[in-house]
Amino acid sequence: MSNKHGSLSIDSENLFPIIKKWLYSDHDIFYRELISNGCDAITKLKKLDMMGEYTLPADYKAKIQVIVNPEEKTLKIIDNGLGMTADEVEEYINQIAFSGATDFIEKYKDKSNDDQIIGHFGLGFYSAFMVADEVTIDTLSYQEGATAVHWSCDGGTEFDMTDGTKDTIGTEITLYLNEDCLEFANEYRAREVIEKYCSFMPTEIYLSKANAPEEYQTINRDEKLETDVVVEEIHEDAKMEEKENENGEKEMVEVSPAKDQLKIVKRPVPLNDPQPLWTKNPSECTKEEYLAFYRKVFMDYKEPLFWIHLNMDYPFNLKGILYFPKINTEYDSIEGTIKLYNNQVFIADNIKEVIPEFLMLLKGVIDCPDLPLNVSRSALQNDGFVKKISEYITKKVADKLSGMCKTEKEDYEKYWDDISPFIKYGCLKDEKFCDKMNDYILFKDINDKYQTLPELLKPVEEPENAESSETVEAEVVDNADDTASEEKEPEKATIYYVTDKNQQGQYINLFKEQGMNAVILDHSIDTSFITQLEQRNENYQFMRIDADLTDSLKDDNAEDFTESTEALGEIFKKALSNDKLTVKVEKLKNEDLASVITLSEQGRRMQDMMKMYAMGGMDPNMFAADQTLTLNANNALVKYILENKDSEHVPMFCEQLYDLAMLSNQPLSVDAMSKFVKRSNDIMLLLTK
Repeated sequence: MSNKHGSLSIDSENLFPIIKKWLYSDHDIFYRELISNGCDAITKLKKLDMMGEYTLPADYKAKIQVIVNPEEKTLKIIDNGLGMTADEVEEYINQIAFSGATDFIEKYKDKSNDDQIIGHFGLGFYSAFMVADEVTIDTLSYQEGATAVHWSCDGGTEFDMTDGTKDTIGTEITLYLNEDCLEFANEYRAREVIEKYCSFMPTEIYLSKANAPEEYQTINRDEKLETDVVVEEIHEDAKMEEKENENGEKEMVEVSPAKDQLKIVKRPVPLNDPQPLWTKNPSECTKEEYLAFYRKVFMDYKEPLFWIHLNMDYPFNLKGILYFPKINTEYDSIEGTIKLYNNQVFIADNIKEVIPEFLMLLKGVIDCPDLPLNVSRSALQNDGFVKKISEYITKKVADKLSGMCKTEKEDYEKYWDDISPFIKYGCLKDEKFCDKMNDYILFKDINDKYQTLPELLKPVEEPENAESSETVEAEVVDNADDTASEEKEPEKATIYYVTDKNQQGQYINLFKEQGMNAVILDHSIDTSFITQLEQRNENYQFMRIDADLTDSLKDDNAEDFTESTEALGEIFKKALSNDKLTVKVEKLKNEDLASVITLSEQGRRMQDMMKMYAMGGMDPNMFAADQTLTLNANNALVKYILENKDSEHVPMFCEQLYDLAMLSNQPLSVDAMSKFVKRSNDIMLLLTK
C-alpha cells in the first residue's frame, strides 16, 4: 500500500472537536468504548470461525490487554480479534459514524446471531481523543495475505495511514495522553475504571504496567499448566520433629512431607468475569453463588432477603438478578442500585426509563441487548419498547412476590416486615403493580399473626365466621341516615389499626378483652398507603383503634346519659378551660377504665400528612383532629365527680383523667407533661392525709 494522507470524511471541520469534548459526559468512559470495540472484534472472529470462513489456531485464547506506561504517558489497548485491512480502516475509522457492527450484522445476518455484537454507533473509537493528543492504530486483518496498517491522528481532521509492522492478527490502539488526563496511565486508576465499566465484558481483560519488574509465584509440581513459564524447580525435604509417643518414648515424627514445587512467572489474572451469574440458567445457580455475586457487585455484606433471576428471550432479550435488601427502618437508606448492562457492557446505574421508580429500592443487575441506546450508549432513546421492558420487570417482581405468598407463606411472612415498605411504595407508584399485589399484601395484627386483605374482609362476606378471634374485626358501618331514601351509601367494612403499640396499649387491651383485633401500621408510608387502598375500593375503610369506641366495647344495657353528659361536660370544660371539647358518657364493659380520648380519623390523617410533608410552613394544628372525651359511667371515679361536682378536688381529677386519656393517644406537650407530673404528686399527697 502506498503512503496516504487525507482528511477525515465529516460534514464540518467543527464537528470533530465537538465529538471529542461533548460525546460523553464522563471522560473515563473511553476505556469502556475501546475495550468493547476489542470485544466486538474478537466476537466477530469467533463467529467467522463458527461459520467456516476462518479457522482459529488450536492454542487461540481470546483476550484484551491494557498496558499503561506512566513514564511515556501512554496506554495501549490490544485485542486479538479479526483486525482491519486498509480499506476497512478507511471505511470504519476515516468515515466517522459508519458503524462497523451494523455493517457486519447486515453482511452476515443470515449466518450469525447479532446479540453478541456490542457496537452500535461507530463513534466509540473517537472517545479516545477526549483524553489523548494523538492516537495510533496498528492492525492486521485475519484475511489471508493482508497487509498490516498503521494509522495516526493528532486530534485534528487530518490522519496519516501507511503500511504497518504488526505481525499478529488483531488491533493495537495507542493513546498519547494529554497533560490533563495522565491519571489514566496510572495502574490503579486504570484498574478502577475498567472494573467500573468492564467487570462483566465477554472477553477476558488483562491489565499490566510497562517495564514493571517480573513477578513470581510458587506452585506444586502437579499444578503446572502448559502456559506456565518455569523459573526454578524447588525441592523441599520432609520436616521431622522429635515427639513423645503413647508409651512416653521419644521418636522422630514427620510433620511436613517432602515437596516438589515450581517457581513460575506469576499467572496473569483477568480483571473481569466473562460469564457473570445472570448469563446462566437459574437452575444452574446455587444460593452461595447468588450471595457471593451480591457481595462482589454491591460490596454489601448484609445478606439479602431473597432474589429474582430474570431470564427472558421473547419478545425481547433480557436477563438479570434483582436482590431484596433489608429496608425495615425509616433511618436506613432505602436507595438501591440497579446496574444496567448492554451485552455485558455497563451502561449506567438506575436508568429511570427502564427501572420503575419503586424498584430503585432494590439492588441488582439487568442486561438487555435490545435497549435503544443513544449515540453515547449512556442514556436511552424515548421508545415505547423501553416501557414494555419496564412493565415486564414489574410483572416479574409481582409474580415472584405473589408466588411466594401462595406457596412459601411461612418465608413470605418472615420477610414481610423488611419488604413491606418496598411493596407499599410500589403500590403507591405503580397502579398495575398494586393490582397484582392487592391480594398478597400482608397485615400484621396485635396478636403477631399475618393476614391478607381478603382474609381481613372475610367476616363481611361470611358473617358466620365473625366470631373467630384470629381474624381482624371487620365491622359493618352504615353511613346513611335512618330517614334517608332507599338510595343509601354502600355498607363498609371497618378495619381497625394501630400506629404505636406502646402508645395505644390501653385501646389494644380493650380490643383484646372483647375478642376484637386490629392490624399494626407503624411505618411512615402507611397513612398514604391505606388512603390509596380506600380510594381504590369503596367496600372498606381503615380506622385507627382510638378513632371511635365501637359498640363491642360498650355495655349492652342501653341507658340515657343525656343529663350526665351535660353535667360532666360542663364540669370538664370548666376544669380544662376548653369550651370546644366534646364530652360523651358511655357505659363501657371495662369498669377500671375511667376515660378515653378518640380523635377524628380524617382530621388526624390530615394532620399527619401535613407533618410528613411540612406543607409550606403551615401550622399543623390548623387541621387538628376533633377530640372526643368519653367518660365511663361504670367507673367509680367518674361517678364520684358527678356526685361531688362542687368538691375542691374535682378540677384536679378532671385534668388528670383528661391527661391520662391523652397519654394513651399521643405524647403530652412539655408544658402539659410538667403539669401532669406535679398534679400526680399532689394527688399522692392527698392520699397521705
